[in-house]
Amino acid sequence: MLKQTPLNAKHREANAKLVDFSGWEMPIHYGSQIEEHHAVRNDAGMFDVSHMLPVDIKGEGARAFLRKLLANNVDKLQTTGKALYSCMLHEGGGVVDDLIVYFMTETWFRIVVNAGCAEKDIAWMETQRNQYAPGLQIIPCRDLAMIAIQGPKAAAKFWQSLPGSEGPTKPMKPFTAIVIGTMFVARTGYTGEDGFEIMLPAKAAPYMWQAMLEAGVKPIGLGARDTLRLEAGMNLFGQDMDEKVTPLESGLAWTVDLKSERDFIGKDALLRLPRDKQLVGLVLEDRGVLRGHQQVFTARGAGEVTSGTFSPTLNVGIALARVPVGVEVGDTVEVAIRDKKLKARVVKYPFVRNGKALV
Repeated sequence: MLKQTPLNAKHREANAKLVDFSGWEMPIHYGSQIEEHHAVRNDAGMFDVSHMLPVDIKGEGARAFLRKLLANNVDKLQTTGKALYSCMLHEGGGVVDDLIVYFMTETWFRIVVNAGCAEKDIAWMETQRNQYAPGLQIIPCRDLAMIAIQGPKAAAKFWQSLPGSEGPTKPMKPFTAIVIGTMFVARTGYTGEDGFEIMLPAKAAPYMWQAMLEAGVKPIGLGARDTLRLEAGMNLFGQDMDEKVTPLESGLAWTVDLKSERDFIGKDALLRLPRDKQLVGLVLEDRGVLRGHQQVFTARGAGEVTSGTFSPTLNVGIALARVPVGVEVGDTVEVAIRDKKLKARVVKYPFVRNGKALV
């Protein structure tokens, strides 16, 4: 039996195509994935992301615990509401999950984890808590729903959908969060566009969804969410990184703090392991579609596509690929697609951000 989000009835009203996604019944599209993609790039769209799980870390020593748990350094978080993207690693340096952590007070941090990793993540956090901070509370917020609204007009339409609210007195900066009544509103997202991720009581979610519909926000499925995030050069757990791969080989070195003296789980392995692979962007120069697990042939040796798609914005095949160190931007490589080797150009990703083509 698939789990359903509090917005399942809304998806059915809109004739969404529902699929199994990490054990959840989720909308893949509401008619046209391509039109939904363009709606987010050009206007505003909303996603049901209630399958993801907010987890509150509460109690004395919360910051010290997260210093140990996360590869990025939570000491960067000094302002209430500030957010940080990080990986959570195991001792071997592989990625348990990637996540966003929000600092609210010294005794309250909120973490949002991926749907397919949620139970594993909580078990991992509890194991580490029992070892390093036994008095700390780890609270899965299963009574919350999550809605993301993304696009150049997302901010205006979101505040329009809140009766009597014109938004905060000061504009919210990217990667910050505020609490409005029972809502936790974060200026974060997974599309490369401006927008918000809203956590609110499950029973309130259908009303929020309807209010944004009436403000002209289009519902968007997980299909367009994937093409949007790939154009934006954003990793997907289980494809671009996982427990067998370090963040240093996944284009995520910028999320790992190896400079400070702080110790964290997996640090020793990252310092010790040789780094012979890197994540690069590919743009297909021949006709075809790039997909995960396709083999990549380079002058430095073989690699593999981790995520690939047809880019609706660029009208060309794009991919993230893990290839040998030494492959450089501008190089030409070949990708095995069915029984052919098609040429692709190595580029610096992201491919698209804020509606603009970058390659």
